[in-house]
Amino acid sequence: MDDYSRIAATIHYLEENHASQPALAELAANAGLSESHFHRLFRRWAGSTPKEFLQCLTVEHAKDRLRKSASVLDAALDSGLSGPGRLHDLFVKIEAASPGEFKSGGAGMRIGWGTAESPFGTCLIAWSERGICHLSFEDSVKNPSDPPEELTRDWWAAEIFRSDPDAVKIAEGIFEKRHLDQSELKVYVRATPFQLKVWLALLRVPEGALASYRTIAKTINSPAASRAVGTACGANRVGYLIPCHRVIRETGVVRGYRWGTARKKAMLAWESRGRD
Repeated sequence: MDDYSRIAATIHYLEENHASQPALAELAANAGLSESHFHRLFRRWAGSTPKEFLQCLTVEHAKDRLRKSASVLDAALDSGLSGPGRLHDLFVKIEAASPGEFKSGGAGMRIGWGTAESPFGTCLIAWSERGICHLSFEDSVKNPSDPPEELTRDWWAAEIFRSDPDAVKIAEGIFEKRHLDQSELKVYVRATPFQLKVWLALLRVPEGALASYRTIAKTINSPAASRAVGTACGANRVGYLIPCHRVIRETGVVRGYRWGTARKKAMLAWESRGRD
């Protein structure tokens, strides 16, 4: 059996048996490899460790149970976890929310949003007490007069209010670095472990610098995951702050930006000038 077939078979096995929370030794044995060899192989091909992949499957199963009105306890047990505490920890790690908040659609949460001018056009910003959770650009959304669709879909029961003055203050902190203490620029994101690793790697790319998808993949110890890195960049909901605009193709071509190739080039040019 070749390496690809081993990983494909393992992924299928995890999808079928995630509720039993199979250990690394069991997965390695099924693949006919030592634990260390299997762990390295899986990470290289899947872009995450077997444990991280299993955690994502577990959370997705629990989310499905919660949507179907299961209690947090039942969702945890049905997902193969020992109790609500472990499910809570997984949800906070991957979804940036507790199981209760997910189940209730964010009931009791207050999420603000508004529009503001930026060097790259009018932007839409959303935030909660935990940090900035959305930054997009007006010409990339269907109805810029409405709150971002991702907010109303994910947090349908939350109190979502508009405050353009607050959005302007946050935008000044992001793009001018003046009127807002940088320590207040906290980002509140929902991400898989792999996406989080990619985004953290992006944050280490300095202003005015560029990195290729392959370089980012190597940085997170997943050298074969260049395409997955691109997918993670495309899933970024917090434009500019998580600087996926600094990632380009190995050939040097600047293309494929969620908020437009022209805007990506403008951001790179603006940063390379040092904001003179």
